[in-house]
Amino acid sequence: MKRILLKLSGEALAGQKHTGFDDEVIRGVARQVKTITSEGIEVGIVIGGGNFWRGRSSDSIDRTKADQIGMLATVMNCIYVSEIFRSEGMMTNILTPFECGSFTKLFSKDRANKYFAKGQVVFFAGGTGHPYFSTDTGVVLRAIEVDADGILLAKAIDGVYDSDPKTNPNAVRYDEISLDEVIEKRLQVVDLTASIMARDNKMPMWVFALNDTDSIINVIKGKGYSTKVTVD
Repeated sequence: MKRILLKLSGEALAGQKHTGFDDEVIRGVARQVKTITSEGIEVGIVIGGGNFWRGRSSDSIDRTKADQIGMLATVMNCIYVSEIFRSEGMMTNILTPFECGSFTKLFSKDRANKYFAKGQVVFFAGGTGHPYFSTDTGVVLRAIEVDADGILLAKAIDGVYDSDPKTNPNAVRYDEISLDEVIEKRLQVVDLTASIMARDNKMPMWVFALNDTDSIINVIKGKGYSTKVTVD
């Protein structure tokens, strides 16, 4: 793979604290990304906002406003994580689909490609810029727009299962599964909108556990535990 998009959940970045940031977790991600980029692979990153905001669980706030707060949470996450990356010796830029003053730059494919060509890690914050769309949809959209070779989905679980392994000890893990099966069986890989978009645009995904040792590097090298979500 020449160019990948890495999706990190906000909860994963919070570690055992479950809110805010766990710097050691983030530094572990940064060191792996630095290894990958040193080998010539271009890396874009999308981060969820769940370590700050879960507005959909509240009936006390308008859905549009709740989603806007969630978008801003992803911007905060990207600013923080990009600074950790910089402290590890990488150059970064943050692109958003809306103006954030001098905090970020406005997304365009040409701008993203320019940063990739310079060897920078590009953070795509703010989701799609519209309410009612998740960061799942945002990462698939950006992957398609920048012609990524695939999406790496770093989760708390080591792949895709036929049922929730937390509640079903007999849950079966897939080494490989097609997006058609994911959609048909309503498996929790990414949300339905993102799944259909990925299938229609032939964007493969790999699902793996972020906390496994060198998990990101291992997925790139075809090692370790992960589920490949195919487009065939």
